[in-house]
Amino acid sequence: MDSKEPLAYRIRPKTLEEYVGQEHVIGKDKILYRTIKADRLSSIILFGPPGCGKTSLARVISETTKYKFYKINAVTSGVADIKKVIEETKNFMLNPAGKSILFIDEIHRFNKLQQDALLPYVEDGTIILIGATTENPYFEVNKALISRSMVIKLEALTQENIYTVLKNALQRKEGLGEYQIKIEDSTLKKLAMISGGDVRTALNGLEIAVLTTPMETDGYIHITDEVIKNSVQNKKAVFDKDGDSHYDNISAFIKSMRGSDADAAVFYLARALNGGEDPMFLARRIVICASEDVGMANPNALVVANSAMQAVHMVGMPEAQIILSEAAVYVAESKKSNASYLAINKALEDVRSKDTGDIPMHIRNAPIENMKNFGYGEGYLYPHDFPGHWVEQQYLPDKMLGTKYYIKDENIK
Repeated sequence: MDSKEPLAYRIRPKTLEEYVGQEHVIGKDKILYRTIKADRLSSIILFGPPGCGKTSLARVISETTKYKFYKINAVTSGVADIKKVIEETKNFMLNPAGKSILFIDEIHRFNKLQQDALLPYVEDGTIILIGATTENPYFEVNKALISRSMVIKLEALTQENIYTVLKNALQRKEGLGEYQIKIEDSTLKKLAMISGGDVRTALNGLEIAVLTTPMETDGYIHITDEVIKNSVQNKKAVFDKDGDSHYDNISAFIKSMRGSDADAAVFYLARALNGGEDPMFLARRIVICASEDVGMANPNALVVANSAMQAVHMVGMPEAQIILSEAAVYVAESKKSNASYLAINKALEDVRSKDTGDIPMHIRNAPIENMKNFGYGEGYLYPHDFPGHWVEQQYLPDKMLGTKYYIKDENIK
């Protein structure tokens, strides 16, 4: 076994038939499968979590295409590297086809200048771009490049996918096939489960287990659950506070509170805290939810949420997690009404798009006595002077009379 190359690298697939997972985009009836097989690929951006097979798919393409294939990493490459690829591609002696495929790993790391350098050559077809990123390309990649590429989302591999890859790794000669290994299927499946959808994590864990476990007297390396437990990182919730999962997780957190599912709200809160999310950011989301989604069904929710935000600011982590949990549960468990939210949105729409008329003179301000001579404040009825502290009078402008913004629903008393 070549110690310089990790197991995950040695057993990467070379053909589409060897590729495991992502059937939703490279199944035999899918467009990506057809275009790779026909070598008619156009520029694509692959995005998905670590270890889902982005680089492996690019390697399959490199093995099947008739075009010259280049690979660079955005972390270590720059405009000069792009220009070198372009020059070689346009050199008829070096590349008679006049076209090449450029695979850029971590393409989101390219700055605007570097991405702009690619654009004219992607546009005229000199370069077929394959970009790989763990970030949402719609946030991180030049919109012009996006518009000229097919964006493909790869999913985290399933436990069944990872189990299949692990079985292959144990059998293939370039993998671990030359080792005498005994491992139960249940242990292999447990490894697939704790890898969290990252096949690289699973393969690294298996390789470490094999290399660090001595052979027993029967001539076999016995890999048990305990060996696997000590050879692989614990399963982790995929969360990047600066990436796509940040937006997905906070969306799920808010929607769980809105949907009155306290358990889900606490779960997504835990994912965010475990991933390093700013506790004050989470506290502000709870305040917003208390106002937007609970509203007048339980006005005290806003008081609780606001108090929690102040307490989080004063106390800090780790104790702040208790405060956030309490506030999130309270908001989730509260009755819901978005009547106030709908009211202000409708009113804003009217004042922005309509001639709403003038404020009635009798409710205008008259700080100076002489202003009353012009009708300011004239005829105003002070509600506290009347029974029940209420009196019939006009408040809306003439042009808006009869308009209803705040409409109580069944959860508002």
